Amino acid sequence: MNVIKKLPPHVADMIAAGEVVERPGSAVKELMENAIDAGATSLTVEIERGGASYIRVTDDGCGMSPEDAENAFLRHATSKLRDEFGLEAIRTLGFRGEALAAISAVSDVELLTREKGSAEGFALSLRAGEIVESGPAGCPEGTTIIVRSLFYNTPARLKFMKKDAAEAAFVGNVVTRCALSHPEISVRYIRDGAEEFRTPGDGEERGAVYAVLGRDFAKNMLPVDGSGDGCRVRGFVTTPASARGNRGSQYFFVNGRWVKSALLQAALEQAYKNSLFTGRFPGCVLYLELRFNEVDVNVHPAKTEVKFLSERKVFDAVHLAVKAALSHENEAPELHLSREEKAPAPAAPAAAPARETPLPKTTLPIRQGSFTREDGRVIFRQETPAYGERRPDRPPITHHALLLDPVDPPHLTDPPAAGPAPEEAAPAAPAEEAAPLSPAPEPSAPEKELWPEDPAPTLLPEPPAALPPYRIVGECFTEYILVESGGELTFIDKHAAHERMLFDRLKAREYETMSQVLLLPAIVEPGREEKALLLENKALLDELGFEIEDFGGDALAVRRLPADVDAEETEALLQELCEDIRSGARPGSLGVKDELLATVACKAAIKAGRASDPAEWKPVVEAVLSGKVKYCPHGRPVTMRLAKSKLDRNFKRT
Repeated sequence: MNVIKKLPPHVADMIAAGEVVERPGSAVKELMENAIDAGATSLTVEIERGGASYIRVTDDGCGMSPEDAENAFLRHATSKLRDEFGLEAIRTLGFRGEALAAISAVSDVELLTREKGSAEGFALSLRAGEIVESGPAGCPEGTTIIVRSLFYNTPARLKFMKKDAAEAAFVGNVVTRCALSHPEISVRYIRDGAEEFRTPGDGEERGAVYAVLGRDFAKNMLPVDGSGDGCRVRGFVTTPASARGNRGSQYFFVNGRWVKSALLQAALEQAYKNSLFTGRFPGCVLYLELRFNEVDVNVHPAKTEVKFLSERKVFDAVHLAVKAALSHENEAPELHLSREEKAPAPAAPAAAPARETPLPKTTLPIRQGSFTREDGRVIFRQETPAYGERRPDRPPITHHALLLDPVDPPHLTDPPAAGPAPEEAAPAAPAEEAAPLSPAPEPSAPEKELWPEDPAPTLLPEPPAALPPYRIVGECFTEYILVESGGELTFIDKHAAHERMLFDRLKAREYETMSQVLLLPAIVEPGREEKALLLENKALLDELGFEIEDFGGDALAVRRLPADVDAEETEALLQELCEDIRSGARPGSLGVKDELLATVACKAAIKAGRASDPAEWKPVVEAVLSGKVKYCPHGRPVTMRLAKSKLDRNFKRT
């Protein structure tokens, strides 16, 4: 008795449809990709009741002949692949030849198509994958496909359909991704008779982002453009202050195809490290272009997952390009007094106040390493000593040392014996010898400079611009420093800004971590689990300036603390360090060492709620106004600005 039997063709088609067409949005995705592959410049998607009852996709592409129209609904029939060698470098969005067969197997389908230059079109009707009617028809050039009653013959799939609103939202996401992936195509989306959006189709990514994602999203984005080693990354990322509560606003496109990739997400979020608050995620619209034979899209029938030939190269490309874009983000959030008001026009720079702080020189913190020239560009090769090792040219770390002004960077030429007086500035060097370098490489720069092999030389970052004239007004609420500059009043969170300064210095390992030896050991009882966790990470704590030992029971003896940490805060600090160690492996966290450094910097920074010495304000103000400090280590903004024109408007002076 034969137990194993071959399935009927229509049953096999229905099973295959479950892999390709999971819900109405899946059908819309496949139909839109076919239209894009057909060379469409205009594309319209219309749905009703979430797409379950009605889907129509219309394009002005190349169209099909009557013979091709009938063959298109056969399984594994495609015009985009000829042999196995084509799988090595797939250039089209569709290639499997499964989409139309899968869709027609679980719905009623109507097709209207007309080839370019043909005198008449062709109409085709199918039910459950079988042709029921066909013949000539009048229609414009291009193709229109109508899908009705999706999953009417597969009740098992139909009962798992969500509500119409949820399915329509998923279809909207699919159309959004397709519209963003090809800004040169005008995409129109209609839901239940109402137009949701329409993209201009002018090839400008920003215009597509504005039309699809909205004005608020588009205005808070920074341009990204980087290339090297056969990979180019361009597009937009949100500012850290505009981060979202989830990853729903992250759009990645590889060679024009929207993809889901944990690798690309990690590269993006790594670039925002220490600039985002825990639990917040950046948004992006990023386009990756690389050789077709370096990416495999034949991973899943839905074609949304890809594999890269060199994951490290792709990771570095995205990470460095986004990092360079964020380095140019200098705009502080604006403080709005009224939500109904429109943003004022930029105010003309005000005259310098009588009591004006002298402009400091444009400087960069010195780093251990060497400078070389390659192809007319300055390359800095950094030498990183072991963690905690004192550099011979660095003083021990103290609270006041961290407030000192940075020193001048080294130059490629020998320095003069005696520098000019402050009021006699040295003449500017020729552009070809000392031009400031941007983190983003020029298009003509050698590709090896952006993603080199180890040891990796890095481009010298662009020096910050000279500070504008400013005047420190004072301190308010013992938390914020008020600064007047250029027709604006800037509020600086002194604790958050100084915390970031300390964190950056500690992370850069510019100073040896100094400890204070306690006259009497501090005996603390953090708890049994916390004690075990701290002792397990004793070596890591030693690097940060702690010395702890077991004191029996649940107690620990603390003999050394990092400099400038109040001994009275020992127990609270250890509790925070325990939480940092626990959260180090949690998604969205900074990482164990960074969390510990951030906690130490927080405890050593200027305290909020306590009056500060005015001498401590100036270094903090200059670090913020120069753009070196924008966010605290956990991503909170450190400054807000209020325009004088807004005050004048509220006081009815304009």
